[in-house]
Amino acid sequence: MKAMRHAGNVYLVGMMGAGKTTVGRLLARRLKLRFIDADQELERRCGVKVPLIFDIEGEAGFRAREAQLLAELTALDGVVLGTCCSMKPAAGWLRAAPWCTCAPRPRTSTSG
Repeated sequence: MKAMRHAGNVYLVGMMGAGKTTVGRLLARRLKLRFIDADQELERRCGVKVPLIFDIEGEAGFRAREAQLLAELTALDGVVLGTCCSMKPAAGWLRAAPWCTCAPRPRTSTSG
């Protein structure tokens, strides 16, 4: 997971299960900022879980909703935003931070 700071915001970008929500909440509290998990916000707005959005609209539909949501959320100021690293450069804010990288999902087991 890579943190980037731009225009008063912190963006945590990483794979599912990388710890964005856990770290984001702690970081937001420490910095006195609002934490937003992009997937949770999308679920709140749609009234259904992300897997159902994929089932109904497919990946293209989900990505369109995700891009629109991230355009709105990255326009906010004073937030810690957690999002997946599936974003395309067209999302705009990644063009402003080309050094953004994704870290691998942490292992949940000590074996193997």
